[in-house]
Amino acid sequence: MLTNYIKIAWKVLLRHPFYTFITLFGITLTLTVLMVVTSFLDHLFGAHYPETNRDRSLYIATIIQTDSANTTMSSGPASFDFLKKYAKTLKTAERVAVMNNFGFSNAYVNGKRIKLNTKYTDVEFWSVTDFDFLEGKPYDETNLRNADHVAVITDALRDQYFGKDTETVVGKTIDIENINYRVIGVVKGSPPTRVYTYSDVYFPYTAPKSNYEEKGMRGRFVAIVLARKPADIPAVQAEFDSHVARIPRSDYGDNRYNILIVKADTYFDHFLNTFTRSEKDRVTFYAIVGLVLLMIMGLPAVNLVNVNVSRILERASEIGVRKAFGAPSKALLWQFIIENIFITFIGGSFALLLTLIVIHFINASGWIAYADLTINLPVFLTSILVCLVFGLLSGVLPAFRMSRLKIAEALKV
Repeated sequence: MLTNYIKIAWKVLLRHPFYTFITLFGITLTLTVLMVVTSFLDHLFGAHYPETNRDRSLYIATIIQTDSANTTMSSGPASFDFLKKYAKTLKTAERVAVMNNFGFSNAYVNGKRIKLNTKYTDVEFWSVTDFDFLEGKPYDETNLRNADHVAVITDALRDQYFGKDTETVVGKTIDIENINYRVIGVVKGSPPTRVYTYSDVYFPYTAPKSNYEEKGMRGRFVAIVLARKPADIPAVQAEFDSHVARIPRSDYGDNRYNILIVKADTYFDHFLNTFTRSEKDRVTFYAIVGLVLLMIMGLPAVNLVNVNVSRILERASEIGVRKAFGAPSKALLWQFIIENIFITFIGGSFALLLTLIVIHFINASGWIAYADLTINLPVFLTSILVCLVFGLLSGVLPAFRMSRLKIAEALKV
């Protein structure tokens, strides 16, 4: 029966090329937008280079200090000292990396200024992340202890500062803010959408101007805590919460604040907490996202409903004949739904090809440095689900309406 429904749908598509073009154009355009958005969200939140361990990573990035009445609040990154005391000492974690939130510097080559994003890190940073070293190696504990002026740079900075024809730059020096650093490694860069690993140059945290020796709770450092496996994340969070709960109130640093909020969150939760401070705010955020998705899918679906009604209305006599021979409304309803889903998947195939072209253009355009948008398995399965939902949205109402037609009415059309 399913095969017959698909054959009928194919014949209907061939019968009216104009309706077919309009239907497939609307489906293809809508699903292309949704697939590109899905790919970007996967790029933003998924476990991709160089943060391939995001499924078992926790981020300690913000300290919130407030009072019991929640009338005054102060928030910002932690100090290196705070993370050393309460994050580096986690026994349930496999590794803990500490790096500064972000920084900026300047370098000059041939009188031309190069604006640099800089990052000060510890040695564990290179173990928690998965950077691809094109030349050399990362700095080690000896470099940290000696406060060596060494740096790891990206391939983009290498080409910009030393030239693309340079055979190797390991051992060469780069002048940044009038300080000479010896290049010991070159890595493939991280996209700027991964804010805690993105940089042009990486220094040991003991290098000049890192301010890692500042005391107190607040500073400009964040930590990535790597659990041994994803199932260990709750245990790591519980241990960190217990560490925070034991912090003396005298360490809060400001008598106005008597409540300290600092969490080890997954990346997605950390992202949400950046924009939402309470459960009510989170519900509002989800509502806005849901409304946007409804508009993206709902409006084209409404337009396709009208097209489908017109397309199905031409088959009213077919419906009348089938009903006259005893076909139940339920069978007719499922026939039209399956036909519409089949047509949607044809549009989805075109959308998939168009999405691959758009993604390739985005990756090659340089709009997002080191962009790596892909159609991987999660994105593909999500796209299949979107096709199914879109097919149901645009097909159920017309199918239900036509399946309810009475025999006499159907034969008159």
